Amino acid sequence: MPHLLRAAIYARYSTDLQSDASVEDQIRSCQDLAKSLGAEVVATYSDHAVSGASLMRQGIRSLLRDNASGTFNLVLAEGLDRLSRNQADVAQIYQQMSFTDTVIHTQSEGEISELHIGLKGTMNALQLKDIALKTHRGLKGRALKGKSAGGISYGYRVKQQFDASGEPIRGDREIQPVEAQIVTRIFEDYANGLSPKKIAEALNAEGIAPPSGRYWGASTIHGNRQRGTGILNNELYIGRQIWNRLNYRKDPSTGKRISRLNPESAWVITEVPALRIIEQELWDRVRTRQGALTLQSPLDKPWDRRRPRTLFSGLMTCGYCGGGIAKVSKSSFGCSSARNKGKAVCSNMRTIAQTDLEARVLNALTHHLMDPEALAVFCETYADERNRLRREAEGARETLERGLAQTKRDHQKLVDAIIAGVPAEQVKERMIELDQQRQQLERKLSASPAPDPILIHPSMAVTYRERVAALIAGLGRSAEMPAAKEALRALVNRIVLIPAAGSTGVDIELEGDLAGLLRLATGLEAVTGTPKAAHCGEARLQGIDIIGELVLVAGVGFEPTTFRL
Repeated sequence: MPHLLRAAIYARYSTDLQSDASVEDQIRSCQDLAKSLGAEVVATYSDHAVSGASLMRQGIRSLLRDNASGTFNLVLAEGLDRLSRNQADVAQIYQQMSFTDTVIHTQSEGEISELHIGLKGTMNALQLKDIALKTHRGLKGRALKGKSAGGISYGYRVKQQFDASGEPIRGDREIQPVEAQIVTRIFEDYANGLSPKKIAEALNAEGIAPPSGRYWGASTIHGNRQRGTGILNNELYIGRQIWNRLNYRKDPSTGKRISRLNPESAWVITEVPALRIIEQELWDRVRTRQGALTLQSPLDKPWDRRRPRTLFSGLMTCGYCGGGIAKVSKSSFGCSSARNKGKAVCSNMRTIAQTDLEARVLNALTHHLMDPEALAVFCETYADERNRLRREAEGARETLERGLAQTKRDHQKLVDAIIAGVPAEQVKERMIELDQQRQQLERKLSASPAPDPILIHPSMAVTYRERVAALIAGLGRSAEMPAAKEALRALVNRIVLIPAAGSTGVDIELEGDLAGLLRLATGLEAVTGTPKAAHCGEARLQGIDIIGELVLVAGVGFEPTTFRL
C-alpha cells in the first residue's frame, strides 16, 4: 500500500434501501477505516437511490475521472458491491485503479486483489440476478391479486387504506373522477372521428394537465397498440389488468433501459372490474376505428424499421418552442409540436422545402462556419492555453524524473554497501522498497510521455473548405453517399429554424460541431476520428485525443461555429 495515503470514500445505496442515512453511515464507517490505515480523506463521492448494475452514476463517474488525474491513491468503500454489482464493471474499475497505482480497500473484504475481483464480482452479479428474480416474483403476486405492480395509470390514484394494526395497505387503486372524465372524453372524441393530434391540441388549449411532461402529444393518446401503450390501448380502462407485457433490459453501452415485448404466454392477466372507466361498446368502437392489429415478427427489430434519414433530420429544432423539426409533407419540414400539440404549445406553422434547407446549410458549411478571422482568434487562444498546460505538465514530469534518478542512486548506494561488506539482510527491506518505488515512477513516466510540439494555423480553413466541397460532391455518387452524408452530419451540432420577420419564409441559424469541424480541417476523419498524421499549411496534429483537447483548451467562447443564414 502507498506510503502517503490520500483516500477517496465512495458510498451508495440502491432503491431497495430507500434511506439517505445509509450513505451517511457508510461514509462515517469509511472515515474510521481511513484513520486506522493512517490515510487522509481528500474526497467523498456518493450515489443516492441508484442501482449498482450500471456505471451510469454521477458519483462513480466523478470518482473515476478524478482518479485519472491523481487526486487520490486509495479508495475506501463499505464493500465491493457498493462500487458495482456488475462483474464486468468491477473489473473495469479495478483495472483503472491498478493503472494509476490506486488501492481499493473495503471494510468487508480488506485490500482488493485480482482474487476478489473474480470471486466477489461473480457473487455480486449472482446476487443482483437473485434480487431481480425475487422482485419479479413479488410483483407477479401483486398482479395476480389485482393490485398495482408498477406505476399508476392516468385516471387512477392510490387508494388510502390501513389494516387492523394501522399499517398502510399497499398496491390498491381507485378511479380518479376528474381524470376519468378526460379518459372518457378522449375515447369518445376518437370514436367520433377526431385524430389524436386534434384531441391533444384541444386538451393543451384548455390547459388540461397530461399524464407526464408539460403537454399532451398525439403519441400519448395513440401509443403503440401491440405494446399496450397510450391512452387508447390501456385495457385497465375496461377492468382488465395486463402485467409483464414488456420486459426491460439495460443496454451495456449506454446504461439506458430498453423495452422488449414478451410472448403473450408470459403475460399476467387479471380482471379488475372495479377499475373499469370505459364501457365495452365505446371500447369496441375505438378498436373498430383503429383497424386490425398487424403483429410483428419476433425477429423484426424496431431499429431495422427506421425510415432512411434525410441529410439533416434529427438535427433541426424550432426557434419558437425548441421542439423537433420533422417532415410535414413529402418535400417540406415544419415544427412537430405546432402540428401535434397545437397553438397552445407552438404557433410556428412555417415550412421550408427540403431542397432549400439542404442547399442553404451546405453553402454555410462550405463558406462560413470555418471563418478565417474567427479561426485565427481560436488558434491564438488555444496556443496560449496549451503552452501554459504544457509548462505545468513538463514541470510534473521533471519532478518524476528527479525522483526516479534519486531512487536509482539510493538503490545503487545500498548495492555498493553490500559490496563493501554490509550484510545483505540489513538492507534487503529498503532495497525492495526502493525497487517498488522505481517501478511505480517508471509507470507514471511511461503514462505521461513528453508532449511533442503541436502547432495549428488559420490556413487550415482552406483545407476545410476543400474537404467539405469533396464531401458534397460525394452526395451525388451512390458509392460515396452514405459516408459523405454521415461526415457532413458530424459537422453540425444544431440547425434552428426561425420564422423570418416581415415575410413568410424561414431564417436558419446553423451551429457547427467544433470537434467535427476541426477534425475535418486537420485531416482527421470527421466521423470515426481515426488517428493519422495530418499536414495543413504549417499545421501538424497527431492522434485522436488532440481534437478533444482543442475543444476543451480553447473554450466555448472561441468556437467559430455559429452562423445565421
